[in-house]
Amino acid sequence: MRSVFQPIVELDTGRVVAYEALARGPQGPLERPDHLFAAAREAGRLAELDAACRTAALQGALEAGLRAPLTLFVNVEPEVLDRAPMEDLLAIAQAAPGGLRVVLEITERALATRPAELLRTVERVRAVGWGVAVDDVGAEALSLAFMPLLRPDVVKLDLRLVQERPGPAIAEIMNAVNAHAERTGAVVLAEGIEDDAHLRMARALGARLGQGWLFGRPDPGPVEGAATGALVLSSQRPDSVTEDADVSPFACLPVDVPLREAPKALLIELSKQLEREALRLGAASVVAATFQEARHLTSATTLRYRDLVERTGFVAALGEGLPVEPLPGLRGAALDPADPIRGEWDVTVLGPHFAAALLARDLGDEGPDAERRFTYALTYDRDTVVRATAALLARVAPRQEPLPHAPRPAAVGLATPAPPAADRFDVGVLVGATGDPLVHGALAATPSGVSIVDVRQPDQPLVYVNPAFERLAGLARSELLGRNCRFLQGPDTDPAAVAAVRRAVEAGEECRVTMLNHRGPDRTPWWNELHLAPVAGPDGTVTHYIGTQVDVTARVEAERALVQERDRTRGYLARIEELAYTDPLTGLPNRRRLAEQVETALWSARARDEAVAVLFVDLVGFKGVNDRLGHAAGDELLVAVAERLRGRLRRHDLLARLGGDEFLVALTGLAEATAAVEARQVADELTAVIARPVVLRDREVAVRASIGVSVWPGDGTDFPALLHSADLRMYATRTGADR
Repeated sequence: MRSVFQPIVELDTGRVVAYEALARGPQGPLERPDHLFAAAREAGRLAELDAACRTAALQGALEAGLRAPLTLFVNVEPEVLDRAPMEDLLAIAQAAPGGLRVVLEITERALATRPAELLRTVERVRAVGWGVAVDDVGAEALSLAFMPLLRPDVVKLDLRLVQERPGPAIAEIMNAVNAHAERTGAVVLAEGIEDDAHLRMARALGARLGQGWLFGRPDPGPVEGAATGALVLSSQRPDSVTEDADVSPFACLPVDVPLREAPKALLIELSKQLEREALRLGAASVVAATFQEARHLTSATTLRYRDLVERTGFVAALGEGLPVEPLPGLRGAALDPADPIRGEWDVTVLGPHFAAALLARDLGDEGPDAERRFTYALTYDRDTVVRATAALLARVAPRQEPLPHAPRPAAVGLATPAPPAADRFDVGVLVGATGDPLVHGALAATPSGVSIVDVRQPDQPLVYVNPAFERLAGLARSELLGRNCRFLQGPDTDPAAVAAVRRAVEAGEECRVTMLNHRGPDRTPWWNELHLAPVAGPDGTVTHYIGTQVDVTARVEAERALVQERDRTRGYLARIEELAYTDPLTGLPNRRRLAEQVETALWSARARDEAVAVLFVDLVGFKGVNDRLGHAAGDELLVAVAERLRGRLRRHDLLARLGGDEFLVALTGLAEATAAVEARQVADELTAVIARPVVLRDREVAVRASIGVSVWPGDGTDFPALLHSADLRMYATRTGADR
């Protein structure tokens, strides 16, 4: 084993402050780290390889001359977190001249695979004065969910954040990262900086440190002649984030928190509300809960927690009698009989910008279960929620990954036995043909997906799928049986369609919907035309549902394309109509549009016994500006006059440009008795506004306004008559002024 080292620099100064140790195997196929670790994992010797890599990293760093103030970044594999030979590593690091500072990098795979071991390792690292970094933040949302628990000193941004075009996903990641950095003082490090454009983006994202080919490729030793400096880690860390396994979430409450008493019914509703908050937060959230006993994880609760598993980052449920995986993806623990959480009701929800916990302790009431009382607190204090969540995750058992090609484990039925395997399932009974092989052959040959779910089971799992359903789902039959069809859905699936299916199943009715589903491990979207039909047992109770699925993606996309084309056409027509009614220079309505608006105003005035005034505005001296400065300057003057007119008029008054140097104003909502006087006052104010000089091309120019006023109903019964009257008075006013 050997290590190469890639520099980490301060973006502001360009100084090298750290190196990341990267493992390399012997020359040949195993030199690449991904091939090397895959081979070790298959051979069951991953722990040995991981230890050898870290030893090689530290020894190689010493041989290469890395020493304080430089810092060494070292990776750790999640499978061996709890068995890392920390003492050996400490001895090597402390033997370095002047000491060697170390930052341990945790990968995202460690977060979900071994959360308890991860939290314990972080505490051990902190205890010896080393730092902690979370690697590849942004590659998966789970790193954002665990960030409040780990409180890393360094947040390493996945290279796609600096190399790809910004979008909503990157914005969500950076909101969470910057919130964490602001709260804790963590340092943001951008990976994958290969050119100046990447460097600019890294700075824009808030990174203080950078790593990538722009600063140096992995090399056996430090960059010769590079300016170096100390890496300052100023995270505001508490003495201990994770608690020992004998500390319960309820015990994490500060002593001054007021406690209340409540019946079980209230705690149920409070718990559901926190679950809804977690669903809203999505994949960047952690949910942890205690259920006292397995019987409290009812069928209804199981359905809710299946939703949480599918739509949030990490979910744990602990209780007496609960297995280490109560449902596929739901994490549990092998609890000690004396564990204090057996007497608690706890629900914690933690995300980048949200923290809440319901922490309750059973008062030990005798009597009906539904009437039991608890003492509880509902807290949104982030530090308390972090400690309570960590106390639960410190108990979670490591994930037992299935062997390659092994069947996915079926959901564990908590109240009834697991569903029967498909090869023992009597499909013929459900379709009305007593097990005839012809029925099985027909189902296997049909191009439509056919599935059967058992609604008597807690999570209503699939108990039969035909080959067409396997193709639609993009998964083998062994990976489908025992799962709820919910796995086909995604965050962009229409909630209304999902709600329609649930209502139908709850009511035992037939249902037809078209919803967006996702296929295979890569989650390719496709549109599913779904038909669900209930099947009743001998006593009339619905026992199963048969679903037929048809891929109608091409049809839906064609329909959407037609709608988009129709919308574009409407947009074009609206734009054409707008142009037909709008003066292109000033953006004001033209005479045609004003005529329609005034006629509408006249109808309103008749109903309300009000008056309407029309003002004909003509600019005096405009031709001279055009002659002296040119038509472009004249256009600028017209735009300036239009803005001044807009600024003086009320919101419901009307303004238009007739053309040339003529404008029209309509004043609405005037009292009949005073309309003429008000209109004349407005005309005088507009005259004064227009008379102010305008700067055009470094020269002041001034024009005057001649304004004629007409008032409905005295000066005309419709718009043409009012316009004619106002035009005559404008001309008379202008002639008098010229004399």
